[in-house]
Amino acid sequence: MIVEQIVEKAMKKAQSAQAVMRTQETSEVNFENDRLKSAESSQRTDIQVKVMLDGKVGTSSTTDPGDVEGVVKRALEAAEFGSPAHYSLPAAQPAPQVKTYDPALLPLGKPEMIQMGQGMMEMIKASNAEILASAGLNKNLVKNEFANSAGAVFADEHTDFNIGAGGQLVRGTDILYAGHSVGQKHRQVDAEDIAERAIQYFRMAERIAPLQSGELPVIFTPRGFVAILLSLLLGVDGKNVFLGESPLGDKLGQAIADPRFSLVDDPTLAFGANSSAFDDEGLPRKATPLVENGVLRNFLYDLDTAGRAGVAPTGHGSRRRPTNLVIAAGDTPYAEMLRGVKQGLLVHDFLGLGQGNPINGEFSMNVFLGYKIEDGEIVGRVKDVMMAGNAYEALKDISAISQERDWVGGPYAWYPGLMPYVQIGKLSVVAK
Repeated sequence: MIVEQIVEKAMKKAQSAQAVMRTQETSEVNFENDRLKSAESSQRTDIQVKVMLDGKVGTSSTTDPGDVEGVVKRALEAAEFGSPAHYSLPAAQPAPQVKTYDPALLPLGKPEMIQMGQGMMEMIKASNAEILASAGLNKNLVKNEFANSAGAVFADEHTDFNIGAGGQLVRGTDILYAGHSVGQKHRQVDAEDIAERAIQYFRMAERIAPLQSGELPVIFTPRGFVAILLSLLLGVDGKNVFLGESPLGDKLGQAIADPRFSLVDDPTLAFGANSSAFDDEGLPRKATPLVENGVLRNFLYDLDTAGRAGVAPTGHGSRRRPTNLVIAAGDTPYAEMLRGVKQGLLVHDFLGLGQGNPINGEFSMNVFLGYKIEDGEIVGRVKDVMMAGNAYEALKDISAISQERDWVGGPYAWYPGLMPYVQIGKLSVVAK
């Protein structure tokens, strides 16, 4: 493999070396405003090299597989001015068997993808001809190769299939955007269900419902709950913990959420959006409990941060990113959750996610797509509504977690995973 050649070349001067090569073939079709906008194919190769020389780390990258000499030279030069090495490269280790490759995706070509996109748009248009429909489908075939000077060598293959549909509805000065999408590593994605979900969001929004400001119960859809998860996941980032920036740094083993709330990061899920057997540093993956029955259990560490903190790395790669987040299902049916709200808000999407001071839990954002709940029913869409609060306080104020869960997002989403509906007792809601 090329990565082994790179490591061999680098080791003529370096004390240790690592190389990762990712080769990706992409087929993509996009529709916009009822029309096919593009149908494209592309190929890309990315090579990342890391060396350790005289106790310092140097990195370099290239998109040219023939640039072995150059990419190694640049990494060695970078090491002269690099940061100190706080860790050693990992030796070969056993890894879990993870399903990441679906051969059924191989024959899926652009003509069939175009047909699927048109079918979803036709369903949306049939529900309301005024909607300017859109759709997108993306298929990736990926091969990863890894080698380091400690003897770790592996190669794996992945398939990705991302599919979504929605549109916009313009009535005077009112513009509504709604849609639904799914991204996983297999072909078994129900395009009709995706279109039906998009139609449902439009139907619930047919009427604009005025909302009074105040402290209201809020139900987050599986997609909407990322507003609360963002702060939590910044808080469990091992780098933020080591630097003393995380408010969770001294709370391992302590209750930080309602006892009904459990969250696991699971890279071993079959065909999960970010599933893999190894991370990009050559460490085997494993499921990592983050919160268990409300109690904080783990932080996420890469090799460097783990070395500086004096703890073991968790197999979350050089950026310490979660993979597939799984929130345990609750014991409340979603319909029952709705029936229990006299006046409140159902939140699905935001503008300005990440505003405020998210690492400390503080958030303030505009509700991009939300619905008023009145006497246990959704009565219409809200407009010009902001929501503010503290994510850590919200996690302690969970009123209910639904039995139902949906797969949310794909490899390009903020945090993909299996999520329920989550009801928070009260949040500050401001309406114009």
